[in-house]
Amino acid sequence: MGKGGSLSEGVIRKILLSYTYVAIWIFLSFTVIVYNKYILDKKMYNWPFPISLTMIHMSFCASLAFVLVRVFKLVEPVTMSRDLYISSVVPIGALYSLSLWLSNSAYIYLSVSFIQMLKALMPVAVYSIGVSLKKESFKTDTMVNMVSISIGVAIAAYGEARFDTWGVILQLGAVAFEATRLVLIQILLTSKGITLNPITSLYYVAPCCLAFLFVPWIFVEYPILRDSSSFHFDFLIFGTNSLCAFALNLAVFLLVGKTSALTMNVAGVVKDWLLIAFSWSVIKDTVTPINLFGYGLAFLGVAYYNHSKLQALKAKEAQKKTALADEEANRLLEDREGDGIGKRNESQN
Repeated sequence: MGKGGSLSEGVIRKILLSYTYVAIWIFLSFTVIVYNKYILDKKMYNWPFPISLTMIHMSFCASLAFVLVRVFKLVEPVTMSRDLYISSVVPIGALYSLSLWLSNSAYIYLSVSFIQMLKALMPVAVYSIGVSLKKESFKTDTMVNMVSISIGVAIAAYGEARFDTWGVILQLGAVAFEATRLVLIQILLTSKGITLNPITSLYYVAPCCLAFLFVPWIFVEYPILRDSSSFHFDFLIFGTNSLCAFALNLAVFLLVGKTSALTMNVAGVVKDWLLIAFSWSVIKDTVTPINLFGYGLAFLGVAYYNHSKLQALKAKEAQKKTALADEEANRLLEDREGDGIGKRNESQN
């Protein structure tokens, strides 16, 4: 009885910890999105410089990651040659910088709720790019599901009260670059046996992002900031904003490492609904019934996609266990046959 009780306590503790990781990630992701919107929106803090904000984040994260890796040595750096860095990390860093730049730019033009609806296209982009790069196999039922998600997002866009074409282009561009980055991580790093946690990822990728962002910043935002005498760098605002961005990276590692990537996808759906509710009730963004109907359709498609991924993962794990069991059975059979031959030889002698 005591053994069963301890087992149930362990299971309960594990469930509570999983919910805690999910809650931390949702809170930090929620905070970063709303904080970025607050800084960039012209009706709020009114600092519409997305490249500069992204560079502040990357500078803070790169510096903190360097201290954690090189000074405190909390995380071991990955063995990486110069050729591997140039061929793998540099393209990923370039895509990451473009994704962050465009996604932050979209907050200037679109509501938080509508941006979350557009982000529902991420599975569509990841699957389509995966198929085009031969990382995913084409399946008719999966493609039909992708089309249903796209139709749902299109309906949500049709019902958007503050539709802005340029803002939609920016957000769709951000989704495309982020999806390409995720696929390239699998092709360029994971396939080579290299895994980067959020700290080592920022340690290698953040400086690369800074270098790529510096070029457009010089021509687009630097002249405006240089000629503006009213701006004074607010260390409290930008410091806490950058700290939240860094903490979010750690929360991603904690959530995926202690639960699974699928749990993060499900938690992301919960976060999106919370952001839509917050955007409507607190920020006073207009959310129409057509918005909700379209996003609801897209949500069902994303939920089905996640369910299919879970089933495929379970089937893969079952096959792996079966293969291991067969291998163990064959090994035992070979050992027994070996023992039998040994005993016969001994009897003959």
